[in-house]
Amino acid sequence: MQCLYAAESESTATSEMSSLKLLKSYLDQTAELFAFCIFSLTEIARYAETDAKLRSSKHLPSYEDLHVNIKIAGNSLLWKILETASFQTIIKQKHFAEKINQELIRKIYYSLVETELYKIYINEESRDKKSEKELLSFIFTDLMMANEEFTDFLEEHFLQWDDDAEMIYQMVLNYLSKPAAYEFNDVVGPEKTNYALTLLKTAIEKKDYTMEMIKPKLNNWDPDRIAALDMIMLRMGICEFLYFETIPTKVTINEYIDLAKSYSTQQSGQFINGILDSIHKELQAAGSIKKVEFKKQS
Repeated sequence: MQCLYAAESESTATSEMSSLKLLKSYLDQTAELFAFCIFSLTEIARYAETDAKLRSSKHLPSYEDLHVNIKIAGNSLLWKILETASFQTIIKQKHFAEKINQELIRKIYYSLVETELYKIYINEESRDKKSEKELLSFIFTDLMMANEEFTDFLEEHFLQWDDDAEMIYQMVLNYLSKPAAYEFNDVVGPEKTNYALTLLKTAIEKKDYTMEMIKPKLNNWDPDRIAALDMIMLRMGICEFLYFETIPTKVTINEYIDLAKSYSTQQSGQFINGILDSIHKELQAAGSIKKVEFKKQS
């Protein structure tokens, strides 16, 4: 949607190549943001070792200074992440070590050591996958994402944070549950990437065809009040109706209503709902919509 809007705002003739290039750039930025969140998480956990070194090097260290518990630095899930080749690669490529705010990492670590969950964790002699994952998930959800200073930092350094925040939040939690299922050079995954590229190409190629369906429906709407973004969403919705057989039509309509409410005008949700529903009924009556049942796929 954003790629089409950006391309069509600049030119009347949308270049498929430039639009696909822009989409791939967006996907790369999402991958970078995701990796940076994971990197920040690992840095917080590993700060236990830094804290231990700093405290033990004091001129007159106390008993507590000399006995800092660094169990978290050996967290089994943490090291599974750190030893992932694609993670190591993106850290170097994107210069995360230079970008990260070490003072913020220190603050979050110190807030961690005061929590009851952390105290229970370091006092357990054994390690188990559940508690190892539970602690890292807690750091991310309750200390990083709940920290306004940290989210402000992400917003400042990653332009797409506002758009991707909810998705990144879920992706990180999914990753901590199944780290082997993700590759940092393709975190969105081949299926979603292919869907995005195909939908973009289809919306460009079928622009004239979809506009022919939309225009007759605009009689009751003031053309000057129809946002360009709304027209793009309508075209995308029709493309999903006709050319994406595994996406239920109800899902398509509801998704574009939500997008309209989030990104367009106050009237856009109602507008998108009315037009898409009308076009859907016509296509359904004509037998033009062919969908595959999810149960049949499996």
